Amino acid sequence: MSATSDAVTRPGEPPEVLFLDRVAGSVGGRAIWSEVSLRVRAGEFVAVLGPNGVGKSTLLKALLGLSPVTSGRIRVLGGRPGQHNSRIGYLPQRRAFDPTTRVRGADIVRLGWDGDRWGTPLPDRLSGARGRNARDRVREVIRLVGAESYADQPIGQCSGGEQQRLLIAQALIRRPELLILDEPLDSLDVTNQASVSALIQSVCRSQNVAVLLVAHDVNPILPYLDQVIYLARGGAVMGTPEDVITAETLTMLYGTPIEVLRDRAGRLVVVGQPDSRPDHRP
Repeated sequence: MSATSDAVTRPGEPPEVLFLDRVAGSVGGRAIWSEVSLRVRAGEFVAVLGPNGVGKSTLLKALLGLSPVTSGRIRVLGGRPGQHNSRIGYLPQRRAFDPTTRVRGADIVRLGWDGDRWGTPLPDRLSGARGRNARDRVREVIRLVGAESYADQPIGQCSGGEQQRLLIAQALIRRPELLILDEPLDSLDVTNQASVSALIQSVCRSQNVAVLLVAHDVNPILPYLDQVIYLARGGAVMGTPEDVITAETLTMLYGTPIEVLRDRAGRLVVVGQPDSRPDHRP
């Protein structure tokens, strides 16, 4: 998919959320990807894929205005990177909460409302309309992610999939127009990977939120995607899953044999992706 022209949104077409035109990035003076062009509209689910060390997280930082690019143009929510971060929900890479962590799941979600402010928030009953609004919104996003049954438990006692749902709720609490998720499926088992992937697509559609998700393995999220960006060996390929996820394209990109098969239901399955390289994660 080419995004090299500034197309005007047509009547009835979802608004543009992200626009990248031949963008290149580097880390420590080393080029890591180039010629990344993409247009993402509201309600689309897009994945940034590739092994560790190819600059997936660096691309997210560029969109947030935290890392400059070496060439090309980026427009985020109609402005320059970093200009509209208050309209973006962001879930960074993380480790699981320690089992001894006693903070309630609902309180972790509440941090997304005003956790960037200094000091301890007043109890909702003392903070007037703002406190009531915060309480109502916390419960609303907890219902949205299906976490009602465990939101009042200590976060450390929740499973990995339950913790991830609560953190997604935290990222959604301010009604973002763009949701950026950095490896949210990492360390989850196969069942939870599928469950969280389906949840993200449901949120994307029902809330009309554009989602950009970083992942190493495409298979858990493949049935839910509208577009993909594959990064590897300093190059990039972009487009719909059907266009990009082919044996020929991925073999060329990775420089190693990749097979793309179909299961009994006709769904694509990628076999032979290079292993991650945990020693370097831009």
